[in-house]
Amino acid sequence: MHDDLIARARTWQAEDPDPETRDELARLIDAGDLTELSARFSGTLQFGTAGLRGELGAGPLRMNRSVVIRAAAGLAAYLKNHGHGTGTVVIGYDARHKSADFAHDTAAVMTGAGLKAVVLPRPLPTPVLAFAIRHLGAVAGVEVTASHNPPRDNGYKVYLGDGSQIVPPADAEIAAEIQAVTTLHDVPRPDTGWETLDDTVLEAYLARTDAVLAPGSPRTARTVYTAMHGVGKDTLLAAFARAGFPTPTLVAEQADPDPDFPTVAFPNPEEPGAMDLAFAKARETDPDLIIANDPDADRCAAAVKDNGAWRMLRGDEVGSLLAAHLVRRGATGVFAESIVSSSLLGRIAEQAGLPYEETLTGFKWIARVDGLRYGYEEALGYCVDPDGVRDKDGITAALVITELASVLKEEGRTLLDLLDDLAVEHGLHATDQLAVRVQDLSVIAQAMRRLREHPPTELAGLPVTRAEDLTQGTDRLPPTDGLRYTLTGARVIVRPSGTEPKLKCYLEVVVPVADHTALPAARATAADLLKAIKHDLSTAAGI
Repeated sequence: MHDDLIARARTWQAEDPDPETRDELARLIDAGDLTELSARFSGTLQFGTAGLRGELGAGPLRMNRSVVIRAAAGLAAYLKNHGHGTGTVVIGYDARHKSADFAHDTAAVMTGAGLKAVVLPRPLPTPVLAFAIRHLGAVAGVEVTASHNPPRDNGYKVYLGDGSQIVPPADAEIAAEIQAVTTLHDVPRPDTGWETLDDTVLEAYLARTDAVLAPGSPRTARTVYTAMHGVGKDTLLAAFARAGFPTPTLVAEQADPDPDFPTVAFPNPEEPGAMDLAFAKARETDPDLIIANDPDADRCAAAVKDNGAWRMLRGDEVGSLLAAHLVRRGATGVFAESIVSSSLLGRIAEQAGLPYEETLTGFKWIARVDGLRYGYEEALGYCVDPDGVRDKDGITAALVITELASVLKEEGRTLLDLLDDLAVEHGLHATDQLAVRVQDLSVIAQAMRRLREHPPTELAGLPVTRAEDLTQGTDRLPPTDGLRYTLTGARVIVRPSGTEPKLKCYLEVVVPVADHTALPAARATAADLLKAIKHDLSTAAGI
């Protein structure tokens, strides 16, 4: 075992084009560090519907140039098999460690395979890449990003020519082609031959952002903005300037790209502490709302002043606000969301006489809904311009939520007032999440097995009226690893995260509200129920 492990590490090292990871492996081999070598060579990073994502480092179980070159070669082979052997592949990247290297390796592999590779001019938001695929008539797109993961991670997201992320069976077919790459010596990688784009594509994307706003709508809301050390700032400021909004006040410490994300534990607006600097800036400048992007700017968070203190709106709250605003603007088409998002969207669509669809988790599914007009997911992902970007887009979502804040401001109202109205009209839909981050992935598997073998019959005293194992699929949904419990006045979904070592439980309770005076009591009831469901679910899952 020992000799075999060292031999595999030496073979990998000999092929590795990156001096940094070659040296890293040399140190581990020389030290005879079998524990660390085993952690890197006991398998390969799996290519799935999120593409690749993992910790940077040497070896097949880490993100590095060797793994990326194999992934690019697998994608090129898949495209050739499907008759796209001479098509265009557009490549974007964020500002993380190694992102530019991975983008250029991908361009070299595509060029070597006979495809036409074009690379975005610099680190730009993921939605610009998603837009570019359809704008340029590309057969595929690649975005090098780990979105809001920790600084030590990077990732590789793949889109096909429809401009949306891959779904089965494409992921498995690409994975099989990646497995078929036996040695990097078989992968041609010329030094030149691809095109680095100028700003024309970015300008075309920005020109489309105008269309997400209603002509002549108020543009008066004042914002504080944080890019969370990512790539959103320049694109968002350009979009806001075009729209005629007041220039956002920047959270200076987080405004520019920094792959070490020095001011946050996790560069995700949802994580505790991530918004502290934005809240401090808002206390200083008293804006109408705070806008935050995650590091690749495909997500958008909003925060508002609530009884004198700033608080983040939940993804479901922003999702419902955007829906209500689009309905008021006369939007037509399908409203869609993932099964883990609030059922309030369905109520809003139904009342407006609009079609409504529920999909599996992830924008790769939401973006594929026929006739989509608006889609959202509770993890701060919103698609307000599906004809332009078939994915979540934190730039255009920021524009629309700021337009809504402006409309309400002109009426002497706030986003919270509109949320109150929606609660009175449709019932208070309160959502929460129980997320458990693990070191050992078997903990997640054990929790799922325990819930399957002993499903809860009640949570928080509410009877479970229906328990569904989503691995079987439903009449509306393809199979997925998840469990759904329907309760009287509540809903719970449990699933392993697709991108992080987390077990995620999504909770929703619906409390009827007679009128605005009944809202405080309804909120207290909802909070108590959510707390009790969390407790009972933790016990049932053994976590």
